[in-house]
Amino acid sequence: MDALFRKRIGLSDEEPITFEKLDEILEKTARTIPFENLRITNQEKFDITNESLIDKMLARNEGGLCYELNGLLYLFLLENDFDVTLVRGDVFNSETGEWTNLGRTHVAIILRHGGQDYLVDTGFGGNLPLKPVPMNGVVVTSSNGQFKVEASTSDYGDYVLMLKLAHKDNDWRIGYVIDSKRSVTSLSEFNEIQEVLMENERSPFNKGPLLMKFTDEGTVSLTDKTLTRWINGKVHKDKISEKAFLEHVRKMFGIIS
Repeated sequence: MDALFRKRIGLSDEEPITFEKLDEILEKTARTIPFENLRITNQEKFDITNESLIDKMLARNEGGLCYELNGLLYLFLLENDFDVTLVRGDVFNSETGEWTNLGRTHVAIILRHGGQDYLVDTGFGGNLPLKPVPMNGVVVTSSNGQFKVEASTSDYGDYVLMLKLAHKDNDWRIGYVIDSKRSVTSLSEFNEIQEVLMENERSPFNKGPLLMKFTDEGTVSLTDKTLTRWINGKVHKDKISEKAFLEHVRKMFGIIS
């Protein structure tokens, strides 16, 4: 699995995976393994295991949603002897000012290093910190903006990710809350998340296809109607046809359905 993950993100087989290397690994992962929901919109349910995630994203070259992307990264970090735990939480919708109320459907990673806990996430779409974020309120700055993790008294968890995206946010806003006291004991828990996101009418991921990844200049996101590129802080949005959508899925994101 280690060799396959390195190959997918373009990392040398000989390169040691240290804590200091994680910034680069998170950047490379965000640029090569897309955040996407094609199996959800196609109603292609599958049993989530270590092996099926490796097959989906490293053998078949697909992407995934938070539970898949962070599940895969967790396996890679675990194989490289990091002290990591998967946790679940709920996402905050800044537009409605409400939690999704879909249950604990967001998945992230807590990494312990040097006596400090860090939040690590490669499955939050265009909102990724692209660096480990210490869970003590210290602000981390990356090319994607500013991020911090603070203790929370929310009913949904005990730590909240706050973010201020570059070129998009003027003020801090809530990303999501995690429950650090209830760790994921088996990837089979993600089958429940998959079912909720596929079948619940409030799910944001069963309404239409969405693919997104980072680029050298910003981000690119694709729906069946639009192609949106953020290039050096400026947004370029184009309407596309169904034929163009399928071509972009294959050529831009490398997914052959």
